[in-house]
Amino acid sequence: MSLYGQDRAVAAFTAARDSGTLHHAWLLTGPRGVGKARFADLASLRLLAEAAGPAVTLPSLATPEDHPIAALIAAGSHPDFRRLEREPNDKGDLRRNITIAQVRKLGDLFALAPALSPWRAVVIDCVDDLEPNAANALLKMLEEPPANSIFFLVSHAPGRLLPTIRSRCRRVDLARLDDAAMTSALAEVLPDVPEHKRDKLAALANGSVGRALAFAELDLAPLEAEAAAIMQDGDPRNLRRSKLAGALALKAAAPRYLAFLELAPALIAREAKVHEGARRQRALDAYAKARETAAMAPRLSLDPAAATFQMGNILASVAATTGDG
Repeated sequence: MSLYGQDRAVAAFTAARDSGTLHHAWLLTGPRGVGKARFADLASLRLLAEAAGPAVTLPSLATPEDHPIAALIAAGSHPDFRRLEREPNDKGDLRRNITIAQVRKLGDLFALAPALSPWRAVVIDCVDDLEPNAANALLKMLEEPPANSIFFLVSHAPGRLLPTIRSRCRRVDLARLDDAAMTSALAEVLPDVPEHKRDKLAALANGSVGRALAFAELDLAPLEAEAAAIMQDGDPRNLRRSKLAGALALKAAAPRYLAFLELAPALIAREAKVHEGARRQRALDAYAKARETAAMAPRLSLDPAAATFQMGNILASVAATTGDG
């Protein structure tokens, strides 16, 4: 997939690369799903491909798909590249954190001279997931970086990182995609989805391609319909809220539950745009509460049924009243 809508971030990196003043660590920040990991992967590939040859003549971060270095990285067999992310546990579920053992294994990368060019590259997706000991181990590497090595640290919440890690990185903020970039990105990754459905996904995803893809994969149309109905009539008998809570409380429904938490604020925001007066104000108030609930429920491991019902209450608060005129 191409990288869309991040021209300023790309320009900052390419200017440093072309001037020979590359910082050894880049902290890539911004909302989820806007291309931070893709930026890291493309920048790593371009740097390693240019260093190893043959020469790359494409602009920006692009590297030909048939470049030999691209094939090695795609196969996971490039000796000078590492990608750290949460690994599966014995049950096949992703671990909660990136472990210190994973970070220490980077020592194998730096113990020997680079194999294919002078450069080595590490992508950590995401650095927010490092367990405390792993963060301290990474910090030591950033304090004394090996020569001709570059780190790309993806972060959704840079404020939670160790200040000493942040201070040793050059920070680049990636923004939410505008409408044109979302249209282009979704046309590339969802070519078989009708245009009107892609437009709807873009409207709900708030500038995040990752969120739009998640919404498309999980078939959230039924959840959207229930949420819209609650906002319309208030669900006076709690039937729709109870139905949603029961459906999303099942363990197998965990991905759809998390997606619903993100979907609800987007639906409320859309509602606020099409109304005025008292109802618009209720939607704005509800949006703030929905954002807070969506952020806190997973972090505090709240009961999915209770969190879903609470989100339903927030949706219901938007409904029309006799005082709306």
